[in-house]
Amino acid sequence: MLNYLWSGMIIFSIIIAAFSGGIDAITQSALESSRGAVELAFKMSGVVAMWMGIMRIAEKAGIIEGLSKKMKPILNFLFPDIPDDHPAQKYIATNMIANFLGLGWAATPPGLKAMEALQKLNKDKDTASDAMCMFLIINISSVQVISINIISYRMAHGSANPTEIIGPSILATAFSTLVAVIYGKLKYGKRS
Repeated sequence: MLNYLWSGMIIFSIIIAAFSGGIDAITQSALESSRGAVELAFKMSGVVAMWMGIMRIAEKAGIIEGLSKKMKPILNFLFPDIPDDHPAQKYIATNMIANFLGLGWAATPPGLKAMEALQKLNKDKDTASDAMCMFLIINISSVQVISINIISYRMAHGSANPTEIIGPSILATAFSTLVAVIYGKLKYGKRS
């Protein structure tokens, strides 16, 4: 559905631009935006590679495994229907650790693996389980101590003080995660 919406808006904009004499502006804007996207991708690729590498080293060194074990009480509270030592717990913990550090790029692969593992536990394959819903809302709201993504974007765009968002980011994400956990726990097991 969203594809149709975006396609319709693009086609509508081109038609309006053609009739109002703005095709040159659309062409120029498209080219500038494309160039800007490629420049940003190159600026960000170093940061992404570094933090993905750090997460990989942490995984190989057993740090992720150790942190996952320390997170077991939290995971058992948030996801009471996931059996102990199920692979979903490790993937969820890895995703939460990466999100905690503000590494959205590094959080995506374990997040996808967590959903796959949770789907295997799901009795109704056509409907998301309570654990899947809880994981999704926690993943979306995640507490971030250091918002590496945002700091990197701010650096790439020439911010004078790219780290000034750390305090407000911690406060905002802590509050959003608290609200998400409360909502998720209220709804856990009560969906029809």
